[in-house]
Amino acid sequence: MDNLRRIDLNLLVTLEALLTERNVTRAARRLHLSQPSVSVQLRKLRQIFADPLLSAAPGGMLPTTRGQSLLQPLRTALADMRRVLESPARFDPSEAGNTWQIAAADYAEYAILLPLLAHMRDAAPGVRIAVREAAHSRMIKQLESGAIDLGLLALDAPPERLRSRILFKEHYVLVARKRHPALKRKLTIDLFCELEYVVVSPEGGGFAGITDTMLESRGRRRRVVLSVPHFLFVPEVVARTDLVAMLPHRLMRDRSDHLQIVAPPLSIPPYEMAMIWHERAHLDPAHAWLREQVYRSATADSSAGL
Repeated sequence: MDNLRRIDLNLLVTLEALLTERNVTRAARRLHLSQPSVSVQLRKLRQIFADPLLSAAPGGMLPTTRGQSLLQPLRTALADMRRVLESPARFDPSEAGNTWQIAAADYAEYAILLPLLAHMRDAAPGVRIAVREAAHSRMIKQLESGAIDLGLLALDAPPERLRSRILFKEHYVLVARKRHPALKRKLTIDLFCELEYVVVSPEGGGFAGITDTMLESRGRRRRVVLSVPHFLFVPEVVARTDLVAMLPHRLMRDRSDHLQIVAPPLSIPPYEMAMIWHERAHLDPAHAWLREQVYRSATADSSAGL
C-alpha cells in the first residue's frame, strides 16, 4: 500500500508504452504526450523502481532485466484496471443465468410476481427466482446485508438508505361467497358491522386492521371471528362459509366464479405497493432490467383493470 500511495498510476501506463515501444518518441506519440513529458516520467519511474528500466541502444532503448520482468505483469494489471473502469456490459436476458432473491408476502406473490412469471420465462429462460417471505423490517435488513436483491411491500414512506419505486395503488373491497344470504339487500353500515369477518394478521393473532380503525373513528365496530397469517387462505375460507373479508382488489383476480365483490359502505384508505432495493444494485444492468420487468408487469395489470 505504501508503494501505491506514492505512485501516480498514469506512470505505469507510460512505463508499459516505453517497454513496448522501446523509444521515447514513439511512446510519446502513442500516449499523445510531448517527448519531454515522457522523459520526465521516465526519470520518476527510475527513481521509484531504483532501476534504469531502459538503457540507450542504437535506434532506441533496450529494457533492463528488471524492466523486461515488469512488462507482462504490467500489461495484465493495466488490462484488469481498464476492465474495472469500463462501463458495465449490456445485459442480455436471453443469455442470462442470474439467480435473483425476491422477498414478498403471499399477496405480492399473487398480485405482482404471478403476472410477471410468464414473460420472464420467455424473455430470460436461464434466469432463476427464489421467492422469500419476509416482514417489512426483516426485508430491509436482508436488503442491507445482501441476502435478497429486491423487496415487494406496501410502502408508507420511502425507507432510509434504500431505493424504491411505487408500482401501483391498491384499494380494499368487501368479498363474500356467491349468493351470501346477508348480501341480498343493500350493504349499509349497520349490515357491514353485523357481518362476521376473517382478517389477515401477518404477524399472527391480530383481530383488527385499517377497517377497524376507520370504523372506530365513526364510533362503530365490526365482528372479527377469525384471524389468519396469509392472504391466499382467506378467499377459500370466504368461498366455503358465510364469513366475509376486506381484501385488496387485486387478490380477486380470476376468482369471480365463486366469490362476489361488494363496495364497502365506508371509505378505507388505499395503500401503495412498491419495490425496494439497495443502492449497491442500482446501476447494475441486470438488476435494472429486473426492476423494469416488475414495473411494466405491475403497471400493465393496473391499466388493464380487474
